[in-house]
Amino acid sequence: MPPTADAHGSSKTARIVLLTLAAGQFLMALDSSVMNVSIATVAEDVDSTVTGIQGAITAYTLVMAMLMIPGGKVGALIGRKRAFMIGCVIYGCGSLTTSLAPNLPVLMIGWSLLEGIGAALILPAIVALVAGNFAVERRPAAYGLVAAAGAVAIALGPLIGGVATTYFSWRWVFAGEVILVLGIVVLARRVADAVPDRRPRIDLFGALLSALGLGTFVFGVLRSSQWGWFRPKPDAPSWLGVSPVVWLMLAGLFLVWVFLRWETRLVGRGREPLVQPALLGNKQLTGGLTMFFFQYLVQMGVFFVVPLYLSVALGLSALKTGARILPLSLTLLAAAILIPRLLPDVSPRRVVRSGILAMCAGAVILMAALDADAGAEIVTIPLLLIGLGMGALASQLGSVTVSAVPDEQSAEVGGVQNSVTNLGASIGTALAGSIMIATLTTSFLTSVEQSPAVPDRVKSEAAVQLQSGVPFLSDAQLKTVLEDTDATAAVTDAALDANAEARLDGLRAALAILALAALLALFFTHRIPTTQPGSTQPRSTESRSTER
Repeated sequence: MPPTADAHGSSKTARIVLLTLAAGQFLMALDSSVMNVSIATVAEDVDSTVTGIQGAITAYTLVMAMLMIPGGKVGALIGRKRAFMIGCVIYGCGSLTTSLAPNLPVLMIGWSLLEGIGAALILPAIVALVAGNFAVERRPAAYGLVAAAGAVAIALGPLIGGVATTYFSWRWVFAGEVILVLGIVVLARRVADAVPDRRPRIDLFGALLSALGLGTFVFGVLRSSQWGWFRPKPDAPSWLGVSPVVWLMLAGLFLVWVFLRWETRLVGRGREPLVQPALLGNKQLTGGLTMFFFQYLVQMGVFFVVPLYLSVALGLSALKTGARILPLSLTLLAAAILIPRLLPDVSPRRVVRSGILAMCAGAVILMAALDADAGAEIVTIPLLLIGLGMGALASQLGSVTVSAVPDEQSAEVGGVQNSVTNLGASIGTALAGSIMIATLTTSFLTSVEQSPAVPDRVKSEAAVQLQSGVPFLSDAQLKTVLEDTDATAAVTDAALDANAEARLDGLRAALAILALAALLALFFTHRIPTTQPGSTQPRSTESRSTER
């Protein structure tokens, strides 16, 4: 086992190591949210379209999903610290390329490809380096702070992007990432490496299968809003009368199954697999991974819905939207830091269950508070609860997954863990978006159909033209659209009223599905242990039976 920061250095060294790894996690998560408020500006600047920029974001997610498991194995091959440093250099080159990009192809090379490759090396290495630099009893706090740094980056992203776009340029965000990368590389000298006892081999065919399987599945999920989950939307492709999303998800699952069968075959032949199939039989590990999946599903769904309510329904600026999300960051950081410090021997299962219930309660309260006359202040208490729940999960899950396996498998677990979180984040965003648009469409058309101010001819035209989905528009945007038509004042007022109510119905439906996902996660918490890793307390009968 490598020397820990606690053992070979002062507490100052340990703090620098933790700061370095948390900064790396912050940097990786920042790109997922920082440019969402600036998509239109970026598209205009690189002479592209909003769809083109959204495609670049999708490609970034795909590259990470495809390479995360092989990236974890590379860390075992060349050393976790070296993989972390190389990933930072590649990521920094991608950020620099993006900041200077004159057009969309160059933007995609920098943002989607280089940054995606860098992230696939950095994220699994962070998991392994925390395990290698901190003693077992200190890992919950370390993992909690690192995970909290990533969630805070997602919460602060809209605010950072809004400030940069409003007062400077979106390019300064990526230029700032280059500076942050340089700082991380300098500080990383204090990080202790975990040198493998032997030189492992990389299963190239397994790496190809896992990349294709995960990439195909995630791509299908990401295209669900454009193509439809099952019934193809108008003008969307159709394979045997069904949306391609279904076939892509099925093909992805099949390739993942083939990958697992291939890995089992390698083990049977005495060869080294990319991922040990036995890991899937580890109840504690699979329990932690399942919680990671649900956490990121709910987390990214919330970060999709709440900014829409603030910026579109209420018309707040990017700066004010970001400021309203800050309460979530406060309770998230507080829970992630204070729970391990004040309750070092608390049951991880109890904390995880409490965190899930807090996230569910926040979603339900926000859903109930949404009203046509409500203001931005209604999000404060729900976001405090959701942040508290996210911080509680962050304080436990990283330690739960890594402590389930020997330290030498920590990078391997890191690759799988980040693949699962990436999958949960993709599904959370896509699910919340599709449920919201479907409900919005149904509610809008129902309101228009029941309005006596709207002529029957207009009702029929609306039903035909909007069957593929009603866009999520502010009242000002809809009014601008209606001004370009021959709509009467009565029709305009009816459409604005229908849009306002349908918007809220869509947001409520999205929050309801996120609350249900959180409740569903409770059914899998029995796999989370009841004692902390390295605890000297006797384990309960329940915990021992779970681990068996």
